[in-house]
Amino acid sequence: MDDQLLTEIAAELRSKLTGRFVGKVLQLTRLSLAIDFGLRGGEFLFMSVEPSSPRFYLIKRRLKELEKTALPQSPFAQLLRAKIGGSKLVSIEKLPTDRIVLLSFAPMDDTHDGEASTLIAQLTGRSANLLLTNHHDRIIEALRPTRGEGQQRGETYQTPPLQPHGQHSQHPLPVDNDSPSAAADRYFTEIDHARAFDERVRRVRGPLRQSLSQKQKLQKNLEHDLLAQGDPELHKRMGDLLLANVGTAIRKGPIVEVIDYYAEGSPRIAIKIDENSSIQEEATRRFRLYTKAKRGREEIVERLGRLQTEIEEIQQQQKELDSIIETHDESAIASIDPEPGPSRKQGRKPAGSARIPGVRHYVSSDGYELLVGRAARDNDHLTFRIARPNDLWLHAADYPGSHVVVRNPTRKEIPQRTMLEAAQLAGKFSQASEDAKVVVHYTYRKFLSKPKGAAPGLVRMSNFRSITVEPKEGVTRVR
Repeated sequence: MDDQLLTEIAAELRSKLTGRFVGKVLQLTRLSLAIDFGLRGGEFLFMSVEPSSPRFYLIKRRLKELEKTALPQSPFAQLLRAKIGGSKLVSIEKLPTDRIVLLSFAPMDDTHDGEASTLIAQLTGRSANLLLTNHHDRIIEALRPTRGEGQQRGETYQTPPLQPHGQHSQHPLPVDNDSPSAAADRYFTEIDHARAFDERVRRVRGPLRQSLSQKQKLQKNLEHDLLAQGDPELHKRMGDLLLANVGTAIRKGPIVEVIDYYAEGSPRIAIKIDENSSIQEEATRRFRLYTKAKRGREEIVERLGRLQTEIEEIQQQQKELDSIIETHDESAIASIDPEPGPSRKQGRKPAGSARIPGVRHYVSSDGYELLVGRAARDNDHLTFRIARPNDLWLHAADYPGSHVVVRNPTRKEIPQRTMLEAAQLAGKFSQASEDAKVVVHYTYRKFLSKPKGAAPGLVRMSNFRSITVEPKEGVTRVR
């Protein structure tokens, strides 16, 4: 989006959204969100930070349609919903220096229990991102991995370096009687349709090219094998001559001279055979070669015939595809490459994003999901059914309390800050919650076992470490 269009859209949103309250937050794709502000006519604020095409405008959609296609919420979306859900949008500011829009939200109520937050829509090409900051302008979370100074979690926000002039894309849109958002939505919808068509073409053309290449390569190999089989009639002729000359052949080591009764004038010819084989054995070997070569040639010729038919079919399909591309026939390409339906695997939500009964859900400052059990049986279920071997497990030492699990799907080392926040939760949800300090044991789930016959919530640790923390609920609870 160019700077002028974004300025117009920000002005439009300022008149429509200022003073409204945040409703649902929907994760439409990995890098795009839609926020419901309760506008009539089914309008939602759409934000995408796809580097190749960042976007920011209102879209008109049915809520059920968006919910049907929405993905499970990312940690950023969960945190965003927890921070601004129900909050009032108090201002929308487009920075004059770059394609960056700031959306400021008031606390959820007037009791000062909440704090002001700002959602930054950074529509700046490769550095495009959505960032959430607190009232001190410190970054709480970002949708995409961040780079550069003033772009990291915990840092005071700074705008990314300006791109060279002309680096970002320009989209002169005919607004006419439409609003800037409607014009942008129409334009980008057409772009998306064109890209979807091109993507379908690529999905069809790629396998055709690969299949044609493989079959043409096989065709060359079979033609080479056909030549290697030799002439079966020549093997039979040599076998017949050897038998016909058993009594008259002149043998000199591996060379046998025989009369060629098939040639005009019946000249003598030399046939090379194995020194350790008799003439009769060599004749038998030649007849075997004749049978093998004849059968092999027949099979190869038959395969070459089938292969040539298949090659011609693929070439015809390529011609049909070229015609579809030339006419831009979307229905035709859709019949060849229908949209894949959600597979059983794709339709399943990740374990970390599903609601787990008996478990409190938090998000750490580093974006890790923290799960806190409630009762003893909930602890058992969390530790031995939900947690994975490389998830971090924590529990207050010497006190009954909740099991805490830090989800670690990437199997990387858990940041120290996240481990400290999880330990504080383990202390908070234990009988030592009123103490000034509490010792918390931590280890990976793979080092835990359940003693036979033990009561719910009891575990055995084969390896662990300890940390002393202040019991508190210092991170955001998402549900």
